Amino acid sequence: MKKISIIGAGSFGTAIAMVSASNRHSVSIWAREREVVDGINQNHINPSYLSNIKLPEQIKAYYSLEEALKGAEMVVFATPTHAMREVSGKAKNFLSGDEIIISVAKGIEQDSLLTPSQILVNVLDGIVLEDQIGVLTGPSHAEEVGLHKATTVVATAYSKRVARIIQETFMTTMFRVYLNQDIIGAEIGGALKNIMAIAAGIVDGAELGDNAKAALMTRGLHEMKRMGSALGASQDTFSGLTGMGDLIVTCTSTHSRNRYVGYNIGKGKTMDEITSGMNMVAEGVKTARSVHQWSKKNNVEMPITEAVYKVLFKNMDPKDAVNELMTRNAKDEIMI
Repeated sequence: MKKISIIGAGSFGTAIAMVSASNRHSVSIWAREREVVDGINQNHINPSYLSNIKLPEQIKAYYSLEEALKGAEMVVFATPTHAMREVSGKAKNFLSGDEIIISVAKGIEQDSLLTPSQILVNVLDGIVLEDQIGVLTGPSHAEEVGLHKATTVVATAYSKRVARIIQETFMTTMFRVYLNQDIIGAEIGGALKNIMAIAAGIVDGAELGDNAKAALMTRGLHEMKRMGSALGASQDTFSGLTGMGDLIVTCTSTHSRNRYVGYNIGKGKTMDEITSGMNMVAEGVKTARSVHQWSKKNNVEMPITEAVYKVLFKNMDPKDAVNELMTRNAKDEIMI
């Protein structure tokens, strides 16, 4: 039994707390909102996220980061990517340096263009060794994980020893964990699939057809490989759970926040109208800006990402974006 501290009581933080508790680990969860802390401790329900799920009594919530991290052997950062630097910077003050640190976020930080695990390496330098940092990622909508529906993910880390510890800690009969040593590939897949899910949602919302969606997902996988190749990732990773697997579930599921955003854009709604009705973060919106920035900086062609960026931030009509994609110069399919 381990003492696991989960930093962030959003939907996936709550779900991974359920997984941890089912393996009889002692679980602390930190939340920014006092009403979330009170709801978990008093009623064993997170009132803001996955509120239909009764939480085990061994999950204790804290408003204080110091209290939430006390005695932790493993710390799971379940904050959005854009909040990772701020929150981990505060948490750093309460770490002993012996903890295993895990990210479950999926995105690319703007300007620095770092993945979540790279942010943690950067922020926690001098306290936690890089070899103690890892990632748990894959096709895993929190709504299903929290209900103990069959889910399969990947554990990866900067050291194989830590990846194996993560695997052993979180594996359950309904939460299967594979090992993969390609941490950059796993994180690139997790980030870019959110951009592609926005595009897939636009296709559905604008009723552009199944042919268009199949092409979008396939060419989106190609963009994952293109970015991954430039960063030294294994191409095989993108055929696995953190590439194709996560892409399929996020582009097709009604649980997907990113697909939801795209769907409503396709229906003609503005971003303000869409986000006003959401209490959860669609990571793909910020990631589209970051990956667009990365592609321009590194001169890597990523046309779907470019189209999503223009729709989100340059007010391009989605149908014009599709037309732009369809009328690009003729190319070979497989050429990287």
